[in-house]
Amino acid sequence: MLNTEIPGFVWAYRFDAATGAGHPLPPTTPREELIVDEGFVWLHLALSDARVPKFLEGFPDLPQAARATLTDRDNHVVLASDDGVLHGVFTDIERAFDYETNDIGWFRFAASERLIVTARLHPLRCVEAARLAVDRGLAIHGTVGVFAAVVTEFEKVVDALIVEMGDELDRIEDYVFETAPRDERRRLGPVRRTVVRLNRLLRASVALFRRYQRWDEPDPLPTGTVEMAETLADLLGSASQEMQGLQDRARLLHEEIDSKISSETNRHLYILSIMTAFLLPPTLVTGFFGMNTGGLPFAGEHFGTLLAFMLGGLSVWGAWWFLKRVGIL
Repeated sequence: MLNTEIPGFVWAYRFDAATGAGHPLPPTTPREELIVDEGFVWLHLALSDARVPKFLEGFPDLPQAARATLTDRDNHVVLASDDGVLHGVFTDIERAFDYETNDIGWFRFAASERLIVTARLHPLRCVEAARLAVDRGLAIHGTVGVFAAVVTEFEKVVDALIVEMGDELDRIEDYVFETAPRDERRRLGPVRRTVVRLNRLLRASVALFRRYQRWDEPDPLPTGTVEMAETLADLLGSASQEMQGLQDRARLLHEEIDSKISSETNRHLYILSIMTAFLLPPTLVTGFFGMNTGGLPFAGEHFGTLLAFMLGGLSVWGAWWFLKRVGIL
């Protein structure tokens, strides 16, 4: 295993102050070169390396609260500021190498004026997309721009999921509203689960960004934080509204499925009840003639069995006439 000077190193970029272009740094970059006077550095770490917490203690720009955010394992949306450092936890989508997944992942970040550190436990799709955008020439001015780039990629993934889940709901609706009812709750369940989780996270994220739009506390923020919060609040706010529409639609569709299944069950019970009502009288007739007692009617008749059968049929007709009379049929 290659021994590097940076534990948990995934990648690092140094961004030029004038052009905003990112230049990759090797894993053997000395710690002092990660603190620059112009531009800034983006360092991405894997939390699977147990040496990362100790390594982060060597950065004077990162207060204790920011280091705790980077290394804690709590999974919920957080955005906070301490000593001029913006830090938090945000949602991403886990990235698998051999198949597509929609599992929720988390990335952690801490951004000062000259350094932004991001960390993750599992590979993430949106963080990787932001890195590829930097490789393709995306210019980023300021550390919060890296965070904004990742969140923007997340919004693109959410938009694609909205389209995908909307199409899936369309297909489920087509099945549900067919003449023959079908139980599509098994297909609907994963869609509802994904929609509910993403909508909850989007609402929490928008609320946090709205807070930083109205920042009036004395604690300073990295340059561009307020503008970033305004842009991302509007971006994710639109996605949240669309996701809420999908959630309402999925809930109504689930209620429609339950209603149709309940209606079909009631219809079956109705048919079963009618059959029971028809069969009960002849059951009484056969039960009566099945008693081993003397003096039974038709016992000495040559056509006694036929007469008993006719009496059973007459009882069925009588039951039908009675049900028709009282309006059940």
